[in-house]
Amino acid sequence: MSRHVRIPIKSAREIEKMREAGRVAADVLQKLAKMVEPGRTTGEIDAHAAVLMRQHDSKSAFLGYRGFRGQICISVNEEVVHGIGGPRRIQPGDIVKIDVGVVKSGFIGDNATTVAAGDVPLETKRLMMATEQSLYEAISWARAGRRLADLCGSVEDYVKPLGFTIVRDFVGHGVGRKLHEEPQVPNYRPSGKSPILAAGMTLAIEPMVNAGRPGIRILEDGWTVVTEDARPSAHYEHTVLVTEGEPEILTWRPREATAELLGI
Repeated sequence: MSRHVRIPIKSAREIEKMREAGRVAADVLQKLAKMVEPGRTTGEIDAHAAVLMRQHDSKSAFLGYRGFRGQICISVNEEVVHGIGGPRRIQPGDIVKIDVGVVKSGFIGDNATTVAAGDVPLETKRLMMATEQSLYEAISWARAGRRLADLCGSVEDYVKPLGFTIVRDFVGHGVGRKLHEEPQVPNYRPSGKSPILAAGMTLAIEPMVNAGRPGIRILEDGWTVVTEDARPSAHYEHTVLVTEGEPEILTWRPREATAELLGI
């Protein structure tokens, strides 16, 4: 992270647009998450995403991006990110990662969650809970005056002692008028001089955490990322506004998945 980066600062008007896009993205994600159940195909969920986005007078930020063919990214079990919906049927015990990006009034909201299709092994529950909590650990650093490297490093600092590993090949990012803006937001502490965060920056923070080794490979479709050892991976994401005080989660949603896994 030693290279000089110019991180966009959003104006008050732009922040309001980002809040609107974030609310839409969060609503679509929550509704799609409720569709995850054994027997449903990933293609059915993808198709319904288009319906929900149209209801909000918005569109997918992913469809057509560098040739991507889905409305959303939907990835199952050892698939880490960038899965494309299709005929695959969800099985009992699968974990399904849903990543939703929407364009609303020229601005983008980007968020993701991991959903269990029925009961899953204890180790998979631990993976999901650790990954989700690592997201909130990182969000707590999204304050003016803090260094981006500390935000990034907090993810690995949290999951590594629990026996999990970070995907290093893919990272979070700034987000706003474009899906990918500066800065890059890795889930590990980068080397070199780190930018200081300022109020008005908007970041897509997205831990991608593996149950086994950190290595990944990309399938023949050119998009779907899977773990090299075929063990499960979890993914959670929020679009976050850096402020002088408490960070603002622009894609806020209840932490329902964790509550259900804990039985509360």
